[in-house]
Amino acid sequence: MRIYETMHRHGGHQRWWPADSPFEVMVGAILTQNTSWSNVEKAILNLKRAKVLTPQKLNQAPPKKLLEWLRPSGFFNIKAKRLKSFLAYFKNRYRFSLGRMKKIELSQLRQELLRVKGIGPETADSILLYALGRPVFVIDAYTRRVFSRHGLIQPDLPYEEIRKWFEANLPSSKELFNDYHAQIVRVGKYFCRKTPDCSKCPLEYLFHEK
Repeated sequence: MRIYETMHRHGGHQRWWPADSPFEVMVGAILTQNTSWSNVEKAILNLKRAKVLTPQKLNQAPPKKLLEWLRPSGFFNIKAKRLKSFLAYFKNRYRFSLGRMKKIELSQLRQELLRVKGIGPETADSILLYALGRPVFVIDAYTRRVFSRHGLIQPDLPYEEIRKWFEANLPSSKELFNDYHAQIVRVGKYFCRKTPDCSKCPLEYLFHEK
């Protein structure tokens, strides 16, 4: 919690994930794989301009049009297939109803998402936390980089071990997990880069004091 509080004091509340609806978060979580968020925003904007950013309309979208809309996100052929796989699951299992989806117990819902082709742990947990408000800690490359550089984890630990370590050492709170992950992303993006700028990083002072 000291790490979180230090980052929060330095950067303020991050208000992440930026989206107009839970479904937009789901789409963004799939599209953000292996690309920058700025590229995802361009693809999301294409979907909004085409007025197809609902599960029903996106599921009925012509394949060629879908590829065109998703092109800015990179690997758009693969992402179109992954998005279609998710939409098929969302329709067949929940009839596109977020309400029905939210009624499912967390561990069961997580396993369901992980069985959808193209959805791995980070994408599943992003959907659970940011779209469905479930207390699941999202682990990404920034998390591994920031915490391994400070000697708190091994960088090659399996995803599940790192996730369970965070969840075991923090209060189970969707609000906390949401902003904590966003704070890590901010630190990783601006300070703990591949070539780090440690002198300006808020965590440098925390660990120096310690």
